Amino acid sequence: MDRPQRVPDAPSTPGLDTVGHVHSIETCGAVDGPGLRYVLFLSGCPLRCLYCHNPDAQGKPRGESRTAGEAIEEVRRYRNFIKRGGLTISGGEPLMQSEFVHAVFHAAKADGIHTTLDTSGFVGDRASDELLADTDLVLLDIKSSDPDTYRRTTGVALQGTLDFAKRLDRIQKPTWVRFVLVPGLTDAEANIRGVAQFTAGLQNVERVEVLPFHKMGESKYAKLGMKYELSDTQEPTDEEVARCRHFFADYGVQAH
Repeated sequence: MDRPQRVPDAPSTPGLDTVGHVHSIETCGAVDGPGLRYVLFLSGCPLRCLYCHNPDAQGKPRGESRTAGEAIEEVRRYRNFIKRGGLTISGGEPLMQSEFVHAVFHAAKADGIHTTLDTSGFVGDRASDELLADTDLVLLDIKSSDPDTYRRTTGVALQGTLDFAKRLDRIQKPTWVRFVLVPGLTDAEANIRGVAQFTAGLQNVERVEVLPFHKMGESKYAKLGMKYELSDTQEPTDEEVARCRHFFADYGVQAH
């Protein structure tokens, strides 16, 4: 006689006692999703992007710790300011602490707060279906379409980002794609066209942003005793940014 199979328990949401490691906070951010946003930057990232703004957030999560309950209580203090925006969790790479992100987002959604996940997608397999269900918008950084350029730029492989992008498309999760234009690094026409062509094949992308390279993080490298590899790289001109956007337009993608 066959034994009845056990029905697996439904996945549980991490509790508000889940601990995360916070890098920094921006209480009224205007560039990490729609409207004014409370932006929670988490510590920890497996990438080593040459233009990283927060090199002190690289590696394993560390530094200031707080529970998801403490984090959401802080967010609630700014509800009147972010009511037309919401909460963005960035990094570092927030999916290094996926359970903490899920716990905070789940509480935020219960409060009617819009949630945005800012990620490279490299460790997208750490995002459970339940976490993504509590995520209203994903900001996905596609740093290159060429695997060699991607590895040179980030120190890791490209495929995880592409796989995560396709997963978001399958579940029709609203996504903004962001591409950083770095002269001499990511600005090759074939590389840009590859990102544009890939993005054009996704049905869930609501917005594409071309972000001009800048050196805001360079001083942090000096303080950390780290070499800044792009010290001689110039910021792209307006004409170079327009050229990049034109390549996206060739594939029917309007880039901002």
